[in-house]
Amino acid sequence: MRTFPQMRYLLLALVGVPLVSAYNYDETPAAAIKVPAGFTTTIIGTDLGATRHIAVNSKGGVYAKLSKLKDGKGLVYLYDSDGDGKIDAQKNLLDYKGTGIVIKGNTLYSSSNTGVYRYQLDANGEIANIDNPELIVTGLVAKGRDESKSITLDNNDNIYVTVGSYDEVCKEKGTNKGISPCALLDSVGGVWRFKTNKLSQSYAEGSRYSTGLKNIVGMDWNTKSNKLFVMMHGRGQFHESFPNLYTPEQSTKLPAETMYELHEGADAGWPYVYYDHFQKKKILCPEYGGDGKKTGGEKAINPAAAFPAHLGPNGLLFYTGTMFPAKYRNGAFIAFHGQSPELKKGYMVAFVPFKNGKPSGNWEIFADNFAGIDLAKPTGPVQHRPCGLAQGPDGSLYVSDDLGGTIYKISYQK
Repeated sequence: MRTFPQMRYLLLALVGVPLVSAYNYDETPAAAIKVPAGFTTTIIGTDLGATRHIAVNSKGGVYAKLSKLKDGKGLVYLYDSDGDGKIDAQKNLLDYKGTGIVIKGNTLYSSSNTGVYRYQLDANGEIANIDNPELIVTGLVAKGRDESKSITLDNNDNIYVTVGSYDEVCKEKGTNKGISPCALLDSVGGVWRFKTNKLSQSYAEGSRYSTGLKNIVGMDWNTKSNKLFVMMHGRGQFHESFPNLYTPEQSTKLPAETMYELHEGADAGWPYVYYDHFQKKKILCPEYGGDGKKTGGEKAINPAAAFPAHLGPNGLLFYTGTMFPAKYRNGAFIAFHGQSPELKKGYMVAFVPFKNGKPSGNWEIFADNFAGIDLAKPTGPVQHRPCGLAQGPDGSLYVSDDLGGTIYKISYQK
């Protein structure tokens, strides 16, 4: 069964046709991805590298950012070279790694771990000024931990950039005593806003739009409500640092992964409080005198939705297409990059229904089994971790995987 596909790719390579990496049959096949009735999953590229966030141009070409350089490049472009409607070619571009990528009109925005570049797309949806990018944001903090810079755009020529904290908590060195006010929040732990049409903006030229957010990777602008939504990774180190207050089991279940609707000046409470989805309230962190029960953060906003701990929400997308059934329109898809010890589930794409700009029901698993193993009784290593999400011009949903370097396309047909 493997001989024919391998021979096909070899013959095409010999005649000079540019190719997407051949599918490895030892990886999780598209047919193994569990999706609702009527949906189908196809693989459009594999072994691409650590693919993070993705964007699809008007021609259906897919740009995928890489968190690690592969063959000296940090961006993969998959496209249709012969106009038959199928992706069959690949280009490796740019010499810097990163996570964020957004396309609006004929402009592509791409982040490194310290800034954001702007590129123009030609009539074919390809980068026209590949050798002359415009640096619009520079000098953002990156110290090796939670350094990815996710980006999104509003409708008023603003770009929002996340800056995660390189420290899990904010405490005095050698102690478990929290620092207040936390100086980290001056340059990390929040979302900053800059202009899309201004070059070389630093922290001073931008503004801290929202704070109290330990690490944001999943972020999207909800065009229906005209609001910014983000997914925050929850903190850890409960039992390890405070064994008298938290059990090992509690450390596997706390705190919640949280979705926030942000406004200018919003404070989500980190590092002072966390959200407990069992008690359904903000709890004072132990570094600031909390005991797992004391509430805190009276001025901090409440999450719009909460999810089990350690799921690692890395992608957020509000679906605006018409291909999928009506229940999905204007709702939020979330790519979970980790797994919940509580649920023994993970590495999946979830869906949250929205109505009038707010979550309107329980979240549900939309696409599952990217891991390729039973997480309750694992028999081998995890094979794929969903990370980025993008919507194609036809309304299909694209999912990137930063472990196996695979990109999936999920479509619907009545």
